[in-house]
Amino acid sequence: MGLINFIKSQFIEVIEWVDDTENTMVYRFPVQGKEIKMGAKLTVRESQMAVFINEGKAADVFQPGLYTLSTENLPVITKLNSWPYGFNSPFKAEVYFVNTKQFTDQKWGTENPVMLRDAEFGMLRLRAYGIYSFRVTDPLSYLKQVSGTNGLSDTQSITGQLKRLIVSGLTDLLGELKIPALDLAQNYDEISGKAQQKLAPKFEEFGLSLASFYVENISLPQEVEAVLDKRTEMGLLGNLQQYAQFQAADSIKDAAKNPGGLAGAGVGLGAGAVMGSVFTQSLTQPPQQTGAAPGSPCPACGAQIPAGSKFCPGCGKPSSPPAFKCVKCGASIDANAKFCPQCGTKTGED
Repeated sequence: MGLINFIKSQFIEVIEWVDDTENTMVYRFPVQGKEIKMGAKLTVRESQMAVFINEGKAADVFQPGLYTLSTENLPVITKLNSWPYGFNSPFKAEVYFVNTKQFTDQKWGTENPVMLRDAEFGMLRLRAYGIYSFRVTDPLSYLKQVSGTNGLSDTQSITGQLKRLIVSGLTDLLGELKIPALDLAQNYDEISGKAQQKLAPKFEEFGLSLASFYVENISLPQEVEAVLDKRTEMGLLGNLQQYAQFQAADSIKDAAKNPGGLAGAGVGLGAGAVMGSVFTQSLTQPPQQTGAAPGSPCPACGAQIPAGSKFCPGCGKPSSPPAFKCVKCGASIDANAKFCPQCGTKTGED
């Protein structure tokens, strides 16, 4: 009985794999020299595919389902072995379960800045990062190109290669699109979609499908961000009155946080009152107009004469009548005056 049980234990009757991990891509069924019994049960679950390898060559591929192994559903292995000992004899083969689910939240990013040419800023060094997801669509290609004969393969065995592939393709894409640096943020969706189309054929070479691709951020160098901050600051300083109001309010708020209020800040009650007055005036007084002071009306036509003008822009007459001297005291008298402003002598009298 012991020998019979030992012989039976060498025959595999149930072949299956239950994945309890999140990143396993390929799992080799542990045959370890054991033979698979003809008529054994093969269970391939959803999001799995099973590949039989016979003498180092890929033989049969099984989609999700429950199978009873026989000569009918093992045509390749049946042909290779020719079953010289009858159709019920066991056979040796390696069974690889390939996980075809979507591997999500895979991160990509630029390890070093990428040099690009920008129309406004010239040469720029950009950094970018995001996420993507992929799945195995061609298990035979993946086994040949990546996994090989490894008994266990996870996402780390391929993501390093995929990250470099993504950075190279995205850099080339940004050079083709020529989107200005200041407009990159509003085009993340467009860049993501075009990048997925561009990178998909590269993924297919490994038997993979690029299910999704997202650009989360493209950052500018610190010196360029500093220039943009200065531009923003100058835009805020465009209205000096509003800036003065903001500065006054901010000063009072900071002083109030100190122990003792305004006095604690070292300004004293008098200085605090002055600050309050300045703040109130800045809020209530309208901005002063700049430019030339208004002139006076023309005595002939009534048109407004700008200050400093010698002639009226309306009628062309002199802006001020010529003056003459008082015959009594010699003071200068306006031509329209009827009495001398110094001695009261009527104009025209001796």
